[in-house]
Amino acid sequence: MTVLSTKANSGGTLTEGIRGRLDYDRLGKLLRRYYIFLGDRLDCWYEELPWRRQTPFDQRGEAVARRHLQRCGYLILARNYRAMGAEIDLVALDGLELVFVEVEMRSDHATGLPQETVDDQKREQIRRAAAAYVAARRAQGVATRFEIIALTRVGRGRRLEHLKDAF
Repeated sequence: MTVLSTKANSGGTLTEGIRGRLDYDRLGKLLRRYYIFLGDRLDCWYEELPWRRQTPFDQRGEAVARRHLQRCGYLILARNYRAMGAEIDLVALDGLELVFVEVEMRSDHATGLPQETVDDQKREQIRRAAAAYVAARRAQGVATRFEIIALTRVGRGRRLEHLKDAF
């Protein structure tokens, strides 16, 4: 029969254990950033494949935004949710917060930045649709947040800008 030892610290101090944990947290954050960066670069390449070009421009943008959010740790709950005369492109869960995401795409900056198209009227429509989503899911006590993902084509590539707490 084996007897287990119940030493509390095994020779190390508490601060060494905390410091070691902080190093793992820092490493995890660094790896997550690299994972997101690499995934965004691969998405750019993937979207240029011939069979992906047959997909409409706005659907490809929403797919890129969805994959980006999933890499950032979001759980996608709904896509293209329609209510109250408006549409929410993506509904996601980030930790304990319900996130409503508007995806905007532009082929160039000649018509302005993508995030500039979300004016006060569109924000109000999105808020009404978000309220309808919360009421339909009986999630009145859950914290909510609104975000914009702006995609712009730059040459053969694209630029993704993720605006948290946009409005």
